[in-house]
Amino acid sequence: MAEVVEFRVPAGSGQTLLVWGLEPAPGLEHSLFSVFSKFGPLYSVRAHRNAAVAGPGYYAVVKFYSAGDASRAQHACNGQRLFQKSPLKVCVCTKQKVFHQQVLALNSNKCQELANHYLGFNGWSSRIIMLQNVSGFDDENKELGKTLQKRSLKYLCAVEVAMPNHRVYTRGVGLGESDIENGEDPLEFITATRRVQKLAVGKALSSAFQKILLVVLDNGKVAVEYNSTQEEPTDSLTEEELKGLIQVNELSLEQFYFEEEEEVLSDLSFDDKLRHQEKVTETWESSGKSHMGDWRPGAQTWK
Repeated sequence: MAEVVEFRVPAGSGQTLLVWGLEPAPGLEHSLFSVFSKFGPLYSVRAHRNAAVAGPGYYAVVKFYSAGDASRAQHACNGQRLFQKSPLKVCVCTKQKVFHQQVLALNSNKCQELANHYLGFNGWSSRIIMLQNVSGFDDENKELGKTLQKRSLKYLCAVEVAMPNHRVYTRGVGLGESDIENGEDPLEFITATRRVQKLAVGKALSSAFQKILLVVLDNGKVAVEYNSTQEEPTDSLTEEELKGLIQVNELSLEQFYFEEEEEVLSDLSFDDKLRHQEKVTETWESSGKSHMGDWRPGAQTWK
């Protein structure tokens, strides 16, 4: 049997474990993570205090990316003491209230961690095709011909993710946006620019990963497939066509928005690239030219 793992927030009941009978202790979530991460990558671990009618103690909800990993963890840990004196009770959540909700994309940090776990640090790479300031593509910063003190900063980014061993290449586009309260303050402008650039790159990277499916086999081997249902026009465009499209189509930015569970701005591997890009920021703003270069993420893996 094979299982498909997507770069999405886990929503299936088979991927979620309910753990109860937990004793109060410092670092409870860390202890749970240490135990259950041995069976596979975890999306989240959350510990909660029992309701008053249930008596003292805690219960926890552990979410895996893989239903197979969750099942193995349940069988191995149910009834075991693990890190406390009394045995734990662990079960797979088989029944959940079903609500019609949009499937959420993983943020860029989670995508990198998942890719590193299944493919290894050298099994994939990514590069920035284009990172461009598009703040001047609308007139929302002007009112009756007068420039407002509050400015809106926008950056549009295109990223390519490559998995050469599997001959899979995908592209994603992301838009980062933030308001600057004091547009006359150079330090605030530079800080906001770095923050928006990070956000745009993170969204573009997450968008590219949405088109990738990981097929995990029972023997531990992993195959990579392109998710054709997530195909976007940007995958078939050349770099020059992509840059031209972004510079000309001023009214099509809305299509690049997508929902994420959270916006993580701590992508430290991008800092060095931004330091270099600060030197050419004025060139971007005056000429509209984009910067191209290689970018290799350095996220930690779960092991």
